[in-house]
Amino acid sequence: QVQLVESGGGLVQAGGSLRLSCTASERTVMGWFRQAPGKERAFVAAISSGGTITNYADSVKGRFTISRDNAKNTVYLQMNSLKSEDTAVYYCAAKRGTIPASGRRDDYPYWGQGTRVTVSL
Repeated sequence: QVQLVESGGGLVQAGGSLRLSCTASERTVMGWFRQAPGKERAFVAAISSGGTITNYADSVKGRFTISRDNAKNTVYLQMNSLKSEDTAVYYCAAKRGTIPASGRRDDYPYWGQGTRVTVSL
């Protein structure tokens, strides 16, 4: 079982920035997903266990950056130029195995508790 602890959500104005963190109990492929009210949980970004391969949803490319510090088993999601449509609960996810930076929700068996991000106009 991989344990995940997220932090960093909050309220921010449109155009602002936030950084989310997720600390895992072991080194794995990590992803961020988000779920807006009334919508399904959707892929945001993922990073390979070594940090050399990343993958982004089209909606966040150029605005969000995923990175990791393997010495701390921590993955970050730097979110810039935030928009109201980025408002959601953000979930960190982890998977073992060889498929790097997967964007498929079903590939991730381990999930954090979620952290809420609210972007105001």
